[in-house]
Amino acid sequence: MIDRAGLAAFLRHRRESLQPEDIGLPRGPRRRTAGLRREEVAARCNMSTDYYARLEQERGTHPSEQMVAAIAQGLHLSLDERDHLFRLAGHAPPARGALSEHVSPGLARIFDRLADTPAEIVTELGETLRQTPLGVALTGDATRHTGPARSLGFRWFTDPESRKLYEPADHLFLGRMFTSGLREAVTRHGQGSRAAHYTELLLAQSEEFRTLWEAQEVGIRPHEVKRYVHPALGSLELHCQTLLDPFQNHHLLVYTATPGSESYEKLQLLSVIGTQITSTNTGFA
Repeated sequence: MIDRAGLAAFLRHRRESLQPEDIGLPRGPRRRTAGLRREEVAARCNMSTDYYARLEQERGTHPSEQMVAAIAQGLHLSLDERDHLFRLAGHAPPARGALSEHVSPGLARIFDRLADTPAEIVTELGETLRQTPLGVALTGDATRHTGPARSLGFRWFTDPESRKLYEPADHLFLGRMFTSGLREAVTRHGQGSRAAHYTELLLAQSEEFRTLWEAQEVGIRPHEVKRYVHPALGSLELHCQTLLDPFQNHHLLVYTATPGSESYEKLQLLSVIGTQITSTNTGFA
């Protein structure tokens, strides 16, 4: 059962504890609000300000699990705080560990400071949880996918369009890498895991995957330099730096180019035209 008073008090306290700079927002000279404004939290949670305000006022409808998860993420809650929020809202907390999609506060704080850089947070199965605006401009909106198609490795073998963004000479290596990573995830989490389910589906749907799976390869890691074929900018060579959250097994991927290179110039151009790209494309594949 929902604890409206407890939920309202907890939300107010957490909102007032966060500062604009904690989520990558500038602090204006006339700001008088303690912590974040309600509209700022609502925007981060993809909900209306009125809906969020009602929760803080002990009113409104019973929030769904999806809404509670969005609020937990928007308020940079820790896993313990997230679980507490779910219980206050009358829901059982989601699973932790490899199945969790809750981005840790530390990783979220770093991500929020990368607004001018292509970056994304992904799970060990290549499911994109968050992207910066320039990340969307670079690779398309990868968060729009549902079901197994949320995994880039799954799309690689089931949707030919997903390969157009990558240099053709790298396709064989990428297929081997995705297969290797999936094999390691199955071994790590067992036959009842999401990784095992994706494997079963791919074995049934893709001859290429079956061939690579039978090769029993493990330990194939991404190259430091990734080669893209962008629909508007053409070829780019970008360095990919990775920060790992070992508790959630989430990876923060940040893409940069060597200063003075052609790819660097194109990345600068992407920052200019990125708004147009993200507003007119839900995804490239």
